[in-house]
Amino acid sequence: MNSIIFPDSLKKGDRIAVISPAGSVEEAQLETGLNLIRVKGYEPVVGKHLYTKFSKGYSYAGTEAERISDMNWALNDADISAVWASRGGYGCQHLLGNLKLSEFKKRPKWYIGYSDNTVIQSYLLKNNFASIHGQTIKTSGFGVTPEGYDLTFDILKGKFPKYSIQNNPFNKSGTVEAELVGGNLALIYALLGTKYSFDFKDKILFIEDIGEKFYALDRMIMSLELAGVFRKIKGLIVGGMTLMEDEKENMNYEESFDEFSYKLIAERISQYDFPVIFGFPNGHIYDNRPLLIGAKISMTVGKKVEVKF
Repeated sequence: MNSIIFPDSLKKGDRIAVISPAGSVEEAQLETGLNLIRVKGYEPVVGKHLYTKFSKGYSYAGTEAERISDMNWALNDADISAVWASRGGYGCQHLLGNLKLSEFKKRPKWYIGYSDNTVIQSYLLKNNFASIHGQTIKTSGFGVTPEGYDLTFDILKGKFPKYSIQNNPFNKSGTVEAELVGGNLALIYALLGTKYSFDFKDKILFIEDIGEKFYALDRMIMSLELAGVFRKIKGLIVGGMTLMEDEKENMNYEESFDEFSYKLIAERISQYDFPVIFGFPNGHIYDNRPLLIGAKISMTVGKKVEVKF
């Protein structure tokens, strides 16, 4: 097994590329995030097609060729020290067959994003590179806690987080140490059976999602079950599940950790004996704290609930 490669820490003045690999964004949606990069002592460098709009059944940030061009520039330009996605949405899958890592492999850099960016992070992990599953530059309608960004900048400086998490009634006790994989459940599901799918064997899996009907959530969990994922993993961490089902049907619609979604997941995995953390603060939620995909973590679930990198 190849060891996972962690990019070098950033120094003050380093340049961070900001690109839109999936959905389109408005300039006003990125002002806060871009300014924060400057305040922290780095230089944001915007991709050529950061604000491009291309409509084809969805508002993409440019054609596939334009988005691939920006991605490959950001990953491989020697003057860029990290790559930060403006947002997720949909469209990262379009890029997978044309990504290039020739220069990236000589000088790896952190890739930061979540949601649709899960597929890019799976691709990077397939090539043995860790990445940051954390807040994008677009702060969304939920906003984001200062800690969500501060902890991400800590990682860029070489300081990895340690989390103590509030206990949750759906948790399953235990202690395990393993490599962390995962991200947005819909994209983990979409990659199943492809060469870009995560390797789940002996891993700790993280999942989060937003805006899914309960039956669609069950379908995705069932697909992981039928694919044997839950027989392979050593632990599970469940993050945000928000805006689930329908506002009229779900009394917890705007809650970060939807209770019925958690109940559904807990019942589906009840036959397995690996430890499970519910309510981890990562996902499409206000308190979105970063995780390191590809890092070895230890998770302890009992009276204390902890995740250490």
